[in-house]
Amino acid sequence: MIKTYLMYTGEDGDSHFKIGSIAEGALVKADHVLFKESPAHSTFDWHNAPIPQYVITLSGILEFTMKNGETFILHPGDILLATDHTGTGHKWRLLNDEPWKRVYAIFEEGADTHFIPDN
Repeated sequence: MIKTYLMYTGEDGDSHFKIGSIAEGALVKADHVLFKESPAHSTFDWHNAPIPQYVITLSGILEFTMKNGETFILHPGDILLATDHTGTGHKWRLLNDEPWKRVYAIFEEGADTHFIPDN
């Protein structure tokens, strides 16, 4: 299974994350696909995910931080399932000397993302 980090807005209004995976063979209808690259050593200060989306990391190692201090490290091949489009948001920074190359797969709000949390 592909490691997936679900970022979501909790009842407290803060962004949080859960670790899990996407059900193997799951089909999710994508509305749009976007390819993006940020240079090595880039950062992006506090923000929310603008829309519900999968972010598939092709290169780069990143640290994501939530306002409450929770952090996780995203590696190439990991999926970020970003649904925290309200609340306090998150920030990220590249940790290695590679650019962050990624693919955004944008889906409709409320779509079944097929996320399976770890136990």
